[in-house]
Amino acid sequence: MKPAGSGAKGPTSASTGGPFLLAAYLDEARNQVETALDRALSTTLPLLPQALREPVEAAVTSGGKRLRPILCMAAYEACQGPRGPDVADLAVSLEFIHAYSLMHDDLPCMDDAPLRRGRPTPHITYGERSATLGGAALIPVAHVLAWRSARGMGHSPEEARGMVACIARAAGGAGMVGGQGLDLLGEDRVLDQSDLDQLHGLKTGALLTASLELGALAARAPLARREALVTFGQAIGLAFQIADDVLDATADQDRLGKAPSDQDLSKSTYVSLLGVDASRARARSLVDQGIEELARTGVDTPPLVELARYVVDRDR
Repeated sequence: MKPAGSGAKGPTSASTGGPFLLAAYLDEARNQVETALDRALSTTLPLLPQALREPVEAAVTSGGKRLRPILCMAAYEACQGPRGPDVADLAVSLEFIHAYSLMHDDLPCMDDAPLRRGRPTPHITYGERSATLGGAALIPVAHVLAWRSARGMGHSPEEARGMVACIARAAGGAGMVGGQGLDLLGEDRVLDQSDLDQLHGLKTGALLTASLELGALAARAPLARREALVTFGQAIGLAFQIADDVLDATADQDRLGKAPSDQDLSKSTYVSLLGVDASRARARSLVDQGIEELARTGVDTPPLVELARYVVDRDR
């Protein structure tokens, strides 16, 4: 029997047997994520000081692709996790971490960005102190959400701790924070491909990879499948950043909805190193490698395969 999603006619929908439609899948998954985010905010915002509630809510609800929780849910389904709303509640803990990282990434001491997703960034609207403290508050909130959701899904305390640790590793010095540090140190320097891979493997790739690992852990997937999803995540994490660099160099600011560009910040990018065409080619090659790794363990489901292709084919 062929692994899911490997037929010559392209991916099919497990529920209907017809062609898999990524747009419909994303719409449904985003709705689940938004509903879960509303549930999470309703319980966490009252715990915050009044001055931080508005900037935190604005950061979490400012839109975006919601790719990380969607990848988590897709990995969970690929590993035959039982259906239900609990996995969305677990997955949104990743979005809280992502929201915090953007709040801090945009601060004047970091990229000093006034615009993201077509809106003023939190420090522009609410002030630098509120944006800094609000972002910091989201970190423990994410860990508490992950713990509660894992326990609510019937996982043991040891399993729940493993899921919280998965998120913490991706968010900390060996992940996003370390990558952000390398990013700042790399300004006004010419980085080679190895440097860029290390930087973005941490800053961008770590949380994307953790999203897939978290879904596998929640589904109690065997080690071989977890490892395949981690390898897949590392590949598409780099591909995601390369695609971002291509968009940064080729799309206009109105379409991207953010400023400043990496060029404005004198940062090395894959485009400045390889050029647009070679960057696109490397991103697609990474995606192909990631999909091959999924096929090796039989988890190349239509959602994961098409989400990987979406990473490099998106227009924003």
